[in-house]
Amino acid sequence: MADDDLKAELERLRAENDRLKKRPERTTSLKVSEKGGVSVYGLGRFPVTLYKEQWAKLLDLPTRSEINTLAQRLRLLETQLRSAASAAQTAPRKAAAARAARPRRKPARRKAKR
Repeated sequence: MADDDLKAELERLRAENDRLKKRPERTTSLKVSEKGGVSVYGLGRFPVTLYKEQWAKLLDLPTRSEINTLAQRLRLLETQLRSAASAAQTAPRKAAAARAARPRRKPARRKAKR
């Protein structure tokens, strides 16, 4: 009797194994938790849950401090560019004013050819 029970159990397990093998592929799905974590289902046996900072690191997104640093550097470069542009505009004016302030020499007279 125990032998018949073992054979029946073996057949049942084989049938269950075949049924599980024929199961269609699992699709992936997302779920947002109350705490703000995003869980991805269907990648493996267990869901993968990541929070905002982890997603940013995974996707190589800049942090708030990196964005602030970049904005500060851009403002500094913009200021330097404006000052260089204004200096470039005033330099020709200063040169022209310096030339105008210099006394002019009279041109030398040429001797006439005979």
